[in-house]
Amino acid sequence: MATVLLTAVLAVSGALLSSGTAQAAPGDGPWSTSGGQIVDAAGNEVRMTGLNWFGMETDTFAPHGLWARNYQDMLDQVKELGYNTLRLPFSNQLFDAGATPNGIDYTRNPDLQGLSGLQIMDRIIGYAGDIGLRVVLDRHRPDSTGQSELWYTAAYSEQRWINDWVMLANRYRGDATVVGADLHNEPRGAATWGTGTQSTDWRLAAERAGNAILAANPDWLIIVEGIECYNGDCNWWGGNLMGARDHPVRLSNPNKLVYSAHEYATSVFAQPWFNDPSFPNNLPARWDRYWGYLETTDTAPVLLGEFGSTLTAVKDQQWLTRLMQYLGTGTGGIDFTYWSLNPNSGDTGGILNGDWTTVDTNKQRFLDPYLLPVGEGGGDPGGPGNPGPTVSCRVNYAVTSSWNGGFQANVTITNTGTTPINGWSLGWSFTGNEQIASSWNTRLTQSGRSVTATDVGWNGTLSAGGGTASFGFTATTSGAAAVPATFALNGTTCA
Repeated sequence: MATVLLTAVLAVSGALLSSGTAQAAPGDGPWSTSGGQIVDAAGNEVRMTGLNWFGMETDTFAPHGLWARNYQDMLDQVKELGYNTLRLPFSNQLFDAGATPNGIDYTRNPDLQGLSGLQIMDRIIGYAGDIGLRVVLDRHRPDSTGQSELWYTAAYSEQRWINDWVMLANRYRGDATVVGADLHNEPRGAATWGTGTQSTDWRLAAERAGNAILAANPDWLIIVEGIECYNGDCNWWGGNLMGARDHPVRLSNPNKLVYSAHEYATSVFAQPWFNDPSFPNNLPARWDRYWGYLETTDTAPVLLGEFGSTLTAVKDQQWLTRLMQYLGTGTGGIDFTYWSLNPNSGDTGGILNGDWTTVDTNKQRFLDPYLLPVGEGGGDPGGPGNPGPTVSCRVNYAVTSSWNGGFQANVTITNTGTTPINGWSLGWSFTGNEQIASSWNTRLTQSGRSVTATDVGWNGTLSAGGGTASFGFTATTSGAAAVPATFALNGTTCA
């Protein structure tokens, strides 16, 4: 039998310095970029692990679901579920005089009565900031009738597009809640990259709009989505960033550039790669090719701004499992905002069920291990000087039996910190050719040597000051049953 005990403590403190100056809290803005990561004002890595709440881009001119719930209650739930960022779609039509918000139960939302769409946006952003959430504004459509291939239409010119962005940049200047501008949702069709044609080259348009925004508000991140096809090679709408390799976006401040891609599953469209004999093992190479290379080469951060599925098909579950593993855990992983909070997205559904209140626990459990809650890498819940959560863990990994070609191991996680852990994910890497064969009291996934064990719901809460969860597994191996060198609990290294 081989047994190892590992303990790690991560403490984040916002105590006053001896000089009386408040220490900057993790996540304090403005945010910038450093290589492939987003960093806060102090240079600490931060990461958006959020979701989309749509509706302001539609003819309700308000986030959907306000006919059933109070907006503050919904935002509280977003935070409680562990998300730290809200991607908020809107249309330019939202700012027109005749765009009157509707579909709101004012008995549930009395403070929204009589407000314009822009004023409702103010309220959403204001309360999100109050509870520590960050917001990315997403120009989703020119008008409420539908998305557009290019960033302009006959009714909404490029200049109108830029002017509205500059208006928003000025409006929220100095508000640390809004961290960035997703310039245009899903350029596709006629959109090109690096061709030099002013009317279709999305890279040039992104530079024009991005630099105009930075002139008005130098704090924001400028988020530039991919296109659909580059040199005849096509991916999801907005999901092709191959052109950025040879034709990068050039901003007045290069450290404000974040690229963005979208990625979906078979429930949205049966793309040919889902029928490849090597599926799902073919997926990481595809992601590397179209957008992931920007992070792996430390060129620029990538925000996976939309991804989602009904998760009813086995292939969709395999897709999401592999995708989350690819995005990674901790502040060093790829930023993401899941599509969507709303249950009324026709091809994906949402994190909420159709009653707009209860949670689709099947979807949430795929995301839980990868979320960084407010105060743990994506924002600060209480403002500067407020202590963040203290996390500490102990892992006992015991190889309880072994035989020729295999072994059994039991693992116990102990929360030795002062804050309860609601939902856990434990990651480690095998040292040899170990392959998981079976498991109990956990959901185990393996990619190469990397293994992730997540809770199964009933054992997901580790109470403060000694709460535990135990699970076990069997594995095959041609060598000795070696003990992994390190473990990471919810992104915190235990070493």
